[in-house]
Amino acid sequence: MTIRVLIADDQQLVRTGFQMILDAQPDMEVVAAVADGAEAVSEARRLRPDVCLLDIRMPKLDGLEVTRALAGPGVDNPMRVVIVTTFDLDEYVYGALRAGATGFLLKDSGPTLLIEAVRAAADGEALVSPSVTVRLLRHLSRPERGAPAPDEPLTERELDVVRLVARGRTNQEVAAELFVSLSTVKTHLGSIQAKLGVRNRVEIAAWAWESGVVR
Repeated sequence: MTIRVLIADDQQLVRTGFQMILDAQPDMEVVAAVADGAEAVSEARRLRPDVCLLDIRMPKLDGLEVTRALAGPGVDNPMRVVIVTTFDLDEYVYGALRAGATGFLLKDSGPTLLIEAVRAAADGEALVSPSVTVRLLRHLSRPERGAPAPDEPLTERELDVVRLVARGRTNQEVAAELFVSLSTVKTHLGSIQAKLGVRNRVEIAAWAWESGVVR
């Protein structure tokens, strides 16, 4: 199945480069490449791409505003957003992930990581640049932050899944480490999201670090 991608970046060179990289993949097609945030929102809603690649700093609406509009809390049928930016400032990372993004990459991460991030997002996974991940997890593991306990406690097996997700494992890797099927992992993730009131695996990981389930 072809992964349909929307690219939003105010630099034409970046848009062209990303489009060449992704269109060269046998399982990907760039359906739109736009230069500002407002057009990104309108084209994404019109075309319903599988993955939206968004820059942070864009005219009219920035990447965080676009992410909230397409994938934020309260959005019906949220889209999958990956932020790709030259800026790895902490407030951008936390803001993007809290706004509903499923990935955060730096533009100098290279084409391989870009392709992996698109495929991961299309599969419901999350990919964050390695250089960003360490700082992100350190920030989330500060004991003063804390996280509310769910009304319905997680089972031991669900906690096993949470710990692996928080350490960046994919669904396939979780299944292999726990000796269960991929469908079982997805069932556990659905139950975990419902109990924690979160929307994706990034928020599961954030809860794990904030609550002290992972240190």
